[in-house]
Amino acid sequence: MTLELDVPADLVPVVRAALHAAGVEDGHLSVEFVDEERIHELNRRHRGRDEATDVLSFPLDGTGSTAGPRELGDVVICRRHTADVTEAAVHGVLHLCGYDHEIDDGEMLALQARVLDAAGERAKR
Repeated sequence: MTLELDVPADLVPVVRAALHAAGVEDGHLSVEFVDEERIHELNRRHRGRDEATDVLSFPLDGTGSTAGPRELGDVVICRRHTADVTEAAVHGVLHLCGYDHEIDDGEMLALQARVLDAAGERAKR
């Protein structure tokens, strides 16, 4: 079991931490930065929201039942609409892992906070 990450180098540690916190130890995902126009288009097409946003997640294989590495999906981030790229990456990855803050009882955002707190502590050392 391995993780294959197409992720900017500075985000690899926090993406790995988010996956680990979510109990995902294998699979492939990507994180891509896009401009405001592209994220607006994606948000309109896939969520029916005619506005730019900070981060979108596109889960691909929620079951892990395909042959080969599990394809977790893609996270798309717009720097212009993101106050904290690290937080956006963690948020997007947790969505790929099946978390949804719009319907849960705070589990996703609590887990996100724990991952970010741990990442902040590591960065201070």
